[in-house]
Parts: sequence; structure tokens; C-alpha cells
Amino acid sequence: MVAESPKTIRTINLLIIISALLAIYMEFLGNRTVYMVLKPLTTILVTSLLFFLPKQESSRFKMLIVAALLFCLLGDILLLFPAYFVFGLAAFLVAHILFTIGFINLKGFHPHWTSFLILYAIGASLFFWLQSGLGEFAVPVGVYVLVICFMAWQGIGLFLKEKRKEFLFIAIAVLLFMFSDTMIAISKFKTDFDYSSIVILSTYWMSIGLIANAARKITLAGNPE
Repeated sequence: MVAESPKTIRTINLLIIISALLAIYMEFLGNRTVYMVLKPLTTILVTSLLFFLPKQESSRFKMLIVAALLFCLLGDILLLFPAYFVFGLAAFLVAHILFTIGFINLKGFHPHWTSFLILYAIGASLFFWLQSGLGEFAVPVGVYVLVICFMAWQGIGLFLKEKRKEFLFIAIAVLLFMFSDTMIAISKFKTDFDYSSIVILSTYWMSIGLIANAARKITLAGNPE
């Protein structure tokens, strides 16, 4: 790690936006070769936000978020190959578990039951709507829905408990992640739709970008491990 400067962080965020837009454009054009380079590169740039911190700034929360982002990177790479879809799903499942542990580790378990009911009602409705097309993926997708809803619940819980801007970023991010994954599920198991890749990729990178920036701010603020 090196010393952080606002200029460095602004530059990385700008590079993330440029890389993401180029990746989305290359995928839209059908240029798989360039897309296969830019997709993981964008997630690497997002993860790098947490490396540009003063050396003394280290916490269990930051390390859990970094680990989660690295599993997102693994999932990105695996999902480039349709035959590895289930392995990509598993990588993102681990990422969501690590995000959840990080959120709980930071401020404790937050049982906000209204958001719990809303999130799981959405998750259950989506699962049963897709069920006829899931086939052998029914169990993996069902488990995935349970985990991502729990992750979103605790991410929203952070904001409801703290009500600070960086926690608002996390609350927005987990909802974007759920939306992105919902679009993937609809595209794969129900029916593909126009510009699906643009919607999926843009909301996904917005999500992890918000999480990484929020985690950086939280770490700098000196939250306890």
C-alpha cells in the first residue's frame, strides 16, 4: 500500500468509468477479445481503490471487502465462459458471503425486519417466476437468492443504523447488485432482452464501485475492527 491522495483516488475512479464504458461498448459490438481483457481489468481497478490507503490503515472490514472483490473478479473471469457458469455463480456466492461478514463485522448484526420481508418477498417472487426455466440450476440459484438477499439486508441495515453518506453508498450498492443479478437471471433463464448486457454490467460496476469507495472512507474514518 502507498499513501493515499485525493488525486490518486479521482484518477482511479475515472479509469474505472472509462474501462467500464469501453468494456460495455466492446461487448455490445461483439468484440469478445477486447471485452475479455477489459471486464476483469475494470474489477481490478475497483479493487485497487482499497490498496491506496496509508500503511497504518488496515482493518478486518477492509480485508473482507478486498477478499469479496477478488471473488467478484474470479466470478467475472469464469462467467466469460458459458460452460463455467455454475463456477462463476459459486464465486459470486462466496463474494456475497464475505460482503455480509464484512458488514456484520463492522457494526454488528442489524435485524431490520421490514427490509427483511421486502427483500425476501422480492427474492422469492423472482425465484418462483423463474423456476420453470431453472432446471438443474434450481438449487444453486435458490441458495444464491437466499444469500444475496441476506447480504442486501445487512448492507441496508448498516445505513439504517448509521445514516452516514458512506453507508448510504453501501445500501444503494447492495440494491444495485441485486438488480444486476436479477437481470442476469431473467436474461439467462427466462428471456433475453435488448441491451441486457449494458444494464447488467453498468449496475454491477456501479455496485462494487460504490462498495469499494465506501469501504475506503469507512477505513480512513477509523472504524474499529
